[in-house]
Amino acid sequence: MAKQKTVESGQTVLEAALKECRSAFWAAALFSFIINILVLAIPLYMLQVMDRVLRSGSVETLLLLTVIAIAAVFVMSILDTLRNSIAMRTGSWFNDKLAPMFLETSCRAQIRGDHAGTEMLRDLSYLQGFIATQGMAAFFDSPWLPIFVVFIWQLHPYLGMVALGSALLLLAISFITEWLTHAPSVKAEETQIEAMRLADATIRNAEVVHAMGMMPAMTDRWRQLNDLVTRSIHFAGDVSGYMLTVSKFVRSAVQIAILGVGAWLVVENHITPGGMIAAAILLGRALAPIEMAIGGWKGFIAARLAYDRLNDHAKTYPPVPERTRLPVPTGQLTVENLTFAVPESGNVILNDITFNAEPGEVLAIVGPSGAGKSTLCRLLVGLNEQVAGEIRLDGNDLRHWDRLQLGELVGFLPQEVELFSGTIRENIARMGEARDDEVFAAAELAHVHALIQRLPHGYDTEIGDGGVRLSGGQRQRIGLARAVFRTPRLVVLDEPNSNLDQAGESSLAKTLRDLKARGSTVIVVGHRPSTLSEADKILVMQDGSAVMFGDRDDVLEAWSKASAGFGSTDILALHRASAQPTGAKAIECSLEAGAL
Repeated sequence: MAKQKTVESGQTVLEAALKECRSAFWAAALFSFIINILVLAIPLYMLQVMDRVLRSGSVETLLLLTVIAIAAVFVMSILDTLRNSIAMRTGSWFNDKLAPMFLETSCRAQIRGDHAGTEMLRDLSYLQGFIATQGMAAFFDSPWLPIFVVFIWQLHPYLGMVALGSALLLLAISFITEWLTHAPSVKAEETQIEAMRLADATIRNAEVVHAMGMMPAMTDRWRQLNDLVTRSIHFAGDVSGYMLTVSKFVRSAVQIAILGVGAWLVVENHITPGGMIAAAILLGRALAPIEMAIGGWKGFIAARLAYDRLNDHAKTYPPVPERTRLPVPTGQLTVENLTFAVPESGNVILNDITFNAEPGEVLAIVGPSGAGKSTLCRLLVGLNEQVAGEIRLDGNDLRHWDRLQLGELVGFLPQEVELFSGTIRENIARMGEARDDEVFAAAELAHVHALIQRLPHGYDTEIGDGGVRLSGGQRQRIGLARAVFRTPRLVVLDEPNSNLDQAGESSLAKTLRDLKARGSTVIVVGHRPSTLSEADKILVMQDGSAVMFGDRDDVLEAWSKASAGFGSTDILALHRASAQPTGAKAIECSLEAGAL
């Protein structure tokens, strides 16, 4: 997670970024001001040529006016290019600055159950595209509409009335377009997001979908959503197309109208022919931004909706403030009266959990499904935040650690191991920069070096998106190497042997012994003998509460006595054998038999 500076109170990162763009917007506005001043060069040139040069026959005057007009048009073209360049670079800067932030906040949203995926990055691309295109130019040029109308009015009030009426008519068309297309555009955006989520879920679970013949059902669901998107888009597109056609007709009609009125005024000797031509040119320039806005209305609506979604997301997930880096811990973990509830529903998942683990110890967390073991693991690595109680690492509240520093100190292997597209080396190195010897050391610590060497290109083997080219057990063992990279002070392993064969379990047991020897604090969820035999302490959980906690032998003794009430004679017999693996086997059998 990249560190982010806190923004001013009440501002989102999006609003703060727009504020930082003010200088670029002001520069674009200044260029627009000069461009629209220079636009007057052509109508003034026509006015002077027709009213003075043609009457006087002065070639020198014509030549001078032509040079001045060409120079003005040249400068105007240069400034228009610079304005477009500013808009393009501003859009790129906007994306470069905010994309990492929204990637990080999207990850936080995913952790909290808000499965936005890459939608925020897509919305940011919409916004970037709008800033970088001619859509912004229309906004800068639109304020000049009344100024050009005033110029036309100065030529003659009748011409000004035609210009004003045509401008109001086109503005009315633009507002009607917004009114008619807003609701279907919003519906299309929302439904398209839902359809994309369904498609992503279908592709992500392709094996299940194909194995159990679910493809027709998933396709039908997606088609229903996509049909709704298509209908909404077609309606909005048809309305926009009709309105654009109307606006083009109005634009052509008012050009004819102003020329017709101008010709009538010339016949009546109220204005000169130059004034008639100048008025027509000025009106065309004045109405161009409105017509451009109508043509790009779909893009404007998409950008506005994207901005609203981004801003709402930024309000929900503000930047994580920088924190002072604390001294490197030894790994002493203390959990006191820990309680966690689902934020949305308030459903309590963990209730008043208390335990501790020292450096060089392995704490095994066991319990039936739904006991809250995985939730506890997520809390221990800072993925969720408790509603009550404390989690302390070397006496420091876990919430007080800098997120980046904590990530360097923690190793985590979740139940569902996700690897990233790239090489095995890159995945073990946590997709960052690392020396070769550090990668090899992590592989050796996870006892996975020999497995890697059996792959086609060893550490440089491309594993594909999500590690699809590896088996479940291989992914789990590579994930373990990633978890122990640089020997973290705290290692949390959630069911690390769920996909392992006997050789893999043996390697896992060796890894646990090596981590203990190096002084890491290890939390491992699992009740197989391969993990329990290495445990120094055991925490037994049921229904979100701690049922038992203490030294391994004491907990196994208490467990066997408790199990006796359920008639588990096999468990008692196994425990009386007093061998450590047998005692671990007793707890596994007890869990499978539902003795709790």
